[in-house]
Amino acid sequence: MEKLIDGIEKLTEKFPYPVLAIGNFDGVHLGHQTIFRMLVEKTKEKNGTSIVLTFEPHPLRIISPEKAPKTLTPFKDKVNLIKSFGVDVVICVNFTKEFANIEAEDFAEKILYKTIGVKEVFIGSNYRFGKGRKGSPQLLNELGEKFGFKVTVVDDIKLNDITVSSSKIRTLIAKGKIEEASVFLGRHYSVIGIVIEGAKRGKRLLNTPTANIAIFNELLPKDGVYAVTVDIDEKIYGGAANIGYNPTFEDKKFSFEVHILDFDGNLLGKTLRVNFIKRIRDEMKFTNIEDLTLQIRKDVEETKQILKKQVTV
Repeated sequence: MEKLIDGIEKLTEKFPYPVLAIGNFDGVHLGHQTIFRMLVEKTKEKNGTSIVLTFEPHPLRIISPEKAPKTLTPFKDKVNLIKSFGVDVVICVNFTKEFANIEAEDFAEKILYKTIGVKEVFIGSNYRFGKGRKGSPQLLNELGEKFGFKVTVVDDIKLNDITVSSSKIRTLIAKGKIEEASVFLGRHYSVIGIVIEGAKRGKRLLNTPTANIAIFNELLPKDGVYAVTVDIDEKIYGGAANIGYNPTFEDKKFSFEVHILDFDGNLLGKTLRVNFIKRIRDEMKFTNIEDLTLQIRKDVEETKQILKKQVTV
């Protein structure tokens, strides 16, 4: 049974022995994955139903839009990743101002106890819930005793004494530390975007055609050049990505463009996934197009060497 229920109000059926994990789970990183594995293992023990309760959009986009982080994992990706751990049901709460104003005890009673009929709950140690984020793991444990469900608080995962968290991963990506971020994620960091019209300099001036990509609310790594892989129509290609303002041409407009290796075709309007493998260098300003072209050739060769070591390419 793999099911997505888009809206808590659409939940009408009762599941056998529901075991629940609650959280935003942006990034579906190693810490989240630990919770999902524990959830599924417990469900098998009890012959029950594993359920993940998550939220869309990110609660901060409703509560404090100015503080809302860029997304690490688009909603569809998040659901697919959660399901890949063997979770039976994903319930997405459409996070609104009205939902944000539900008191912590009402959330436990009306949603967890009465609507879902939960028997056990798994949460991370920093989980907060209810109006004003006043609900803590300790309070949920007390409410669980009141309403008859057990609460398990899962400790943070640490790598090299650093706690794995969505905020830490965002910081690493923003600094261009893409390999470290990928370790915390348990996979290469990726973004999804649509190919749009660009400045058309790549093929004409530089003999290196590029796909210019527009993304939505996802977090792009620090400006620079990266070795990447690109998913196009269920095939994977190598590529070199440039993020920034093309200082050689003194562009004022930000761009994200990818030169895709061994590909020839029209990508305009297509949706691509770009997987970041390794940062190659900062953006640089060159005195002439010849020097830039030479550097691009070097970047492409370095990219090929990096991708040779990747199993996926």
